Amino acid sequence: MKKIILSLLAALTFGSAFAAGDGIAWDKANPKTNDMAALQNGAKLFVNYCLNCHSAAFMRYNRLKDIGLTEQQIKDNLLFATDKVGDTMKSAIDPKQAKEWFGGVPPDLTVIARSRADVSKGAGADYLYTLLRTYYRDDSKATGWNNKAYPNIGMPHPLWELQGEREPIYQTVKNHGKEEQVLAGWKQVKPGQLTPLQYDQAVSDLVSYMQWMGEPAQNQRVRIGVWVLIFLSFFTIIAWRLNASFWKDIK
Repeated sequence: MKKIILSLLAALTFGSAFAAGDGIAWDKANPKTNDMAALQNGAKLFVNYCLNCHSAAFMRYNRLKDIGLTEQQIKDNLLFATDKVGDTMKSAIDPKQAKEWFGGVPPDLTVIARSRADVSKGAGADYLYTLLRTYYRDDSKATGWNNKAYPNIGMPHPLWELQGEREPIYQTVKNHGKEEQVLAGWKQVKPGQLTPLQYDQAVSDLVSYMQWMGEPAQNQRVRIGVWVLIFLSFFTIIAWRLNASFWKDIK
């Protein structure tokens, strides 16, 4: 329990740093937590690109069997040399080095999709989806990267090889009589390994996995909830008719 509380605090601290910025509106992620192929691809992306710096210390590799992977597939494709199927997803990065490189220890990502929800902007999955699609080159930053959803972010672009390099395109608009520069689109400077459409799909799969990882039993919970509501609806009708039958002769 203590570790879970610390993880939530780290995620909230990560979120509070964003709240101090002037990030853009979030795009809708529409996570596919029932799509096994999307979740499997998201798990692969998460292990290959996120676990280098971040941990998911409350998720075990063997839980990936819930998204259709066999134990052998997990061993062959998702485990590092020293990991075992029953281990939790922990990063090998030294926290001291991480703090020196990025200005802070990368937060645990187990529940990041749940903790980053914002009433005014959307769900945590929307934030992650927008964040991973709005990186751009900024030579004034130590990492060489900046982000429209999280201005002055300390984390370099983890998926830059897939997306390539882009720069924002601005448009001048008038707001209450004053001219402002707003984001109008993106210009591809260097191509990545994926097309823009393929990259957006990959990010969607990754975000879907992170949404599922925050609560692996969420789909089962929803299914049980639907059946409970159906049962209560039928039981209400039966109870109503029984009550009418018991009291029909009483005046």
